[in-house]
Amino acid sequence: MTRDRALLLLRRFGPVVILVGLFAWAVASGLAGHLSLEELRARGEGLQTFAHEQPLQAVAIYIAIYVATVSVSLPGALILSLTGGFLFGPLGGGAAAVTGATGGSTVVFLVCRTAFGDFLRRWPSRLLLAVEAGFRKDAFAYLLTLRLIPAFPLLLVNVGAGLVGVPVRTFLLASFLGMLPSSFVYAGIGAGLGHVFAQGGAVSLHTLLTPRIYLPIIGMGVLAFLPPLWRLWRRGRVAPTPDVK
Repeated sequence: MTRDRALLLLRRFGPVVILVGLFAWAVASGLAGHLSLEELRARGEGLQTFAHEQPLQAVAIYIAIYVATVSVSLPGALILSLTGGFLFGPLGGGAAAVTGATGGSTVVFLVCRTAFGDFLRRWPSRLLLAVEAGFRKDAFAYLLTLRLIPAFPLLLVNVGAGLVGVPVRTFLLASFLGMLPSSFVYAGIGAGLGHVFAQGGAVSLHTLLTPRIYLPIIGMGVLAFLPPLWRLWRRGRVAPTPDVK
C-alpha cells in the first residue's frame, strides 16, 4: 500500500475508528452509567452551585459534554436535555441542549458522509434507496420532520442523512430547528426536577415523560408534513393552461 493510499484511508476512516473506540471506552469504564437521573440527584446541588457561580464555564462544559455524548452515540441525550433545564432553567437549558445536540449530530453526519457515503451509494440497499428518495424530494422538510418526532432515533437520522449526502447547510438548519421544540420541552421538565428530587423516592424517565409531553411534540412533527402537502395540493389545483390554436 502506497503512502498516499494509507493517508487517504486514515483521513476517511480514522474518525470512525476514534468514535467507535471512544464509545467502547465510555461503556467499559462505566462512564456511560453516570448519565442517569440518580447521578443527577446525587450531584445536583453541587452542579447547581457551580452553574450559578460560573455560568459561562458551566454552559461551555455542558455543551462540550453533550456534543461528545451524541458524537460517540452514548444513550444519554435525553438525560442531558433534562440536566440543561435543571442547571440553567427552561430557556437557557433548552438553548444549550439544542446547541449540543446539533453539534454532536453534525459530527456523526460528517464522519458518515466522509467514510461511507460514496461506498454505500455504489451499493445501495432498499432501505437506503427509500431514505434517499425522501431526502431528494425535499431534504429540508424531510429532515425537519424526522427531527420533530422524538420517536426517530437521533443516531439513525444522523447516519442516514450522512449516507445520502444531504448538504451541510440543510442538515444544520433542519436539525437545529427540528430539535428546538423538544429541547425546550425537556428543559422545561428538567427545570422542575429539584422539586421531584426533594420529594424522595425513585425517579425514572417513565414517571417524567407522560403523553401530555409526547403528544404535542408528535403533533409538531405532523405539522412538518403540511408544506409539502400544500405544494402538492396547489399543483393539483393549478392545472396547465391548454394551448389555444
